[in-house]
Amino acid sequence: MSDAPSTGSATLSSLEPGQPIVYDGNRVSHVSPELAGAFSAGDRLLVVNDTGDLLHIPAAEWEIASDAVGRAHQAFTRLGPVSDEAISAFFEQFAARLADDERFAPIAAANADDVARAESRGRSTTRLRLSESMRADMISGLRMWRDAASGRDQVLETIDHDGWRLEQRVAGLGVVGFVFEGRPNVFADACGVLRSGNTVVFRIGSDALGTARAIVEYALDPALEAAGLPPGSASLVDSSAHAAGWAMFSDARLALAVARGSGPAVAQLGSVARQAGVAVSLHGTGGAWMITGERCDPERLQTVVAASLDRKVCNTLNTVCVRRADAATLIPRVLAGLSDEADRLGVNPKLHVTPEAQPFVDPDWFETKVEIGRADGPSTEARAELIDGSELGREWEWESSPEITLTVVDDVADAVDLFNRQSPRFVASLIADDDEQQDWFWSAIDAPFVGDGFTRWVDGQYALNRPELGLSNWQFGRLFGRGGVLSGDSVYTVRSRVRQARSDVRR
Repeated sequence: MSDAPSTGSATLSSLEPGQPIVYDGNRVSHVSPELAGAFSAGDRLLVVNDTGDLLHIPAAEWEIASDAVGRAHQAFTRLGPVSDEAISAFFEQFAARLADDERFAPIAAANADDVARAESRGRSTTRLRLSESMRADMISGLRMWRDAASGRDQVLETIDHDGWRLEQRVAGLGVVGFVFEGRPNVFADACGVLRSGNTVVFRIGSDALGTARAIVEYALDPALEAAGLPPGSASLVDSSAHAAGWAMFSDARLALAVARGSGPAVAQLGSVARQAGVAVSLHGTGGAWMITGERCDPERLQTVVAASLDRKVCNTLNTVCVRRADAATLIPRVLAGLSDEADRLGVNPKLHVTPEAQPFVDPDWFETKVEIGRADGPSTEARAELIDGSELGREWEWESSPEITLTVVDDVADAVDLFNRQSPRFVASLIADDDEQQDWFWSAIDAPFVGDGFTRWVDGQYALNRPELGLSNWQFGRLFGRGGVLSGDSVYTVRSRVRQARSDVRR
């Protein structure tokens, strides 16, 4: 008889420093002393197969996330019979509470506290601050969903057979989980998935958690109750810990996991969800590219460069590729556009230049020291610095000073090749007054968003007249069956319904 190893499962209750943890079939990570000391019975350990990262989820964080997902899952099972009118009423009730100054006052106060705490820690508050314009956008977005046609139970296709008929109908997908950075407006946008019959659970960045709690207490929960929607239809994971986000994304009850934020953090969250068998939609690395082609109008180029740099978001201009044949004429226009927008914002611009482009940039750009606005405060830097050509895809997360990379290419095909290899494959714009060249560019560039002017049009609410839940790049491949804009009405599945006219039908 052979001494076969015993099989079965056991519960992990402790970890030892240096303990090997196998991942990805044949690779090993080791437990750090810090992780071993923090791990207790009842905690969870997640191993990220892509990287070997060991993620510690304390029992309390697991319970917080599980309870929030559970509330949303229970609400989904009760949402089907709820009328479209009730869902419309929810969006109006939510918007009305945000629009009411008295009801909004505690939300504004909570946001002011969040901003003050973030500033005291040297954190960026550009996207955290719930300004009047952000408030107005939230209200407008909710009312867009109020007025949007419901796709629930829409008949996509009817197939008639002898004695029976098959209908393909739209249905809610399930619970949609969101993890996003500290932007209060995204909190409201995420509720758009209710329009198509889904429920939502979300975790917001720690900087904005106080604001989120106030929105839930004074606007969201009262709106759900007033409209008669099931409690938990929109649920907050009430935790500032990253572990709560990992726990939420590893919950197989999610139908879709959506992550927004910085590239590495989003990639990690996506890996956690995929390992749990949950579909993902990632919105991490951004940065738009602009390429000059033949017959590029210099004035138009200067104008669209400036229009693409009004603020730092994912669709902000990041990398400019200028044809070598036109570099002497067009690079001064690129720099003029960059400077124009910096002047309008009352700041200094920042330029990164590859060796190929350096001969076409006035040396004064490299020699002049200026104040550049950074997240941790003002920094005195050279106005322009050299960058290696392998870093064209690096996204500049600038705070207040517009910041771009400039390079020179042989032709448009050379620029397209650089984009397809180095960029996150997100937004691309060709500045050229030539329809044939534009058509070639459209067919060759590997990006979901392609244009011929400014890059900031890439936004669901601005371009499609409906609030977006996120924008997807193609960094991790193209998306099956949907576009790069994720919106509330694009989250659905298809059910099949048969109506039988004759009882004697058989195969």
